[in-house]
Amino acid sequence: MEITSSKQLSKDRINNYFLKQWGSPEMVISSGIFDCTKLEGFAVLNTEGEIVGYITFIISDTECEIISLDSLEEGKGIGTALVQKVEAVAKAEDYQKVKLITTNDNLHALGFYQKRGYDLTALFKGAVKKAREWKPEIPQTGNEGIPIRDEILLSKRL
Repeated sequence: MEITSSKQLSKDRINNYFLKQWGSPEMVISSGIFDCTKLEGFAVLNTEGEIVGYITFIISDTECEIISLDSLEEGKGIGTALVQKVEAVAKAEDYQKVKLITTNDNLHALGFYQKRGYDLTALFKGAVKKAREWKPEIPQTGNEGIPIRDEILLSKRL
């Protein structure tokens, strides 16, 4: 599996990917509002050159935060490879922690990250209501019919 830096992809291509997957390149979470086309990231391309996995992240003083992660072909190790790539970047820069935020309905993400050593570290009750003020297209109900209300912070010490 070949991982490509987002710097090697055109902004239009990244923008189109986020429009298709998320309806917008804008990610609104408790830690801020992010334009994913402007963030550092990595992609996995299939044999036809289509993006089948994508991760974005930011790095602050002491930690790295994953902003988005998508894998369009489940069970092939794409998500794991992308997370490991970001962790390797953070370690190489001597950062101590990687963190991310997901919503309460995203049971798949909660399981995925915990299996890879991430701990549940904080709950932000009602955070999605605030996010909808900036991005009203965030649905009221998510996976498995669960109301989307809260954000959960997961983190991993490196």
